[in-house]
Amino acid sequence: MQNFQETANFIWEIADEILRDDFKRGKYPDVILPFTVLRRLDCVLAPTKQAVLQKYQFCQEKKLQNPDGQLRKAAGMSFYNISQYDFPTLLTDAKNISKNTIAYLNGFSDNMRGVIEKFNLPATIETLNSKNLLFLLIKKFSEADLSPEKIDNHTMGTIFEELIRRFNEQRNENPGEHFTPREVIRLMVRLLVRGDEAILKQPGVVRTIY
Repeated sequence: MQNFQETANFIWEIADEILRDDFKRGKYPDVILPFTVLRRLDCVLAPTKQAVLQKYQFCQEKKLQNPDGQLRKAAGMSFYNISQYDFPTLLTDAKNISKNTIAYLNGFSDNMRGVIEKFNLPATIETLNSKNLLFLLIKKFSEADLSPEKIDNHTMGTIFEELIRRFNEQRNENPGEHFTPREVIRLMVRLLVRGDEAILKQPGVVRTIY
C-alpha cells in the first residue's frame, strides 16, 4: 500500500503546477477534489472496463430494456462506466478532450452520475478547456495510481480528508469544520455499538442509527 501522505502531496502539487496562474487558490478544491474522485473511480473500474463494454454491446444487440444488473455484474461493482473513454484514452485525442470528457462522465451508471453531478463538473471542464488546462490536468492525474491494489478504501478516505484539510487551512478556514480526527471517529463508533457488540456480529443483522 502507498503511503497516504505521498499520494496526498502528489495531488496537492498538481494544483500549484497546473492551476496556479489561471485559478484563484480558493477555487482549487472545485477542480482538484472532483478530479481526485474521478481518478479513483477510473482506477477502480479499470480491470473490468473491457468486460463492461463487451457486456454493454451484447445488451444493445439483444435490445435489453434494463441491463443495469448485468453491467454491475460485469464490473464487479455497484457502479460502472459504459463510455469507451477512461483517463488514458482521453489523452489520445487532445483536440476533442472536452467533448470526450463529458461523454466519459455521461457513461457512468445513474447511481454514480448522481454523485458526480453534485461537483458541477461540466462547467469546470468547460473552464479548464477554455484555459487549455484540461489535457494537462488529466495527464497529470493519470500519473497517480489510485487503484485499490495500491490504496485501500480507508487510505483513500484519509487522502481525501487530508486534501480538504489543507485547502481549508490555505483559505484560513477552520479545518475542524470539515475534518474529524480518526480517534474521534473511533470513539463515536465505540459509544454507538457499546452493549450491542454480540448482536451486531451475527450474520445478516441490520441496525438503523438515528
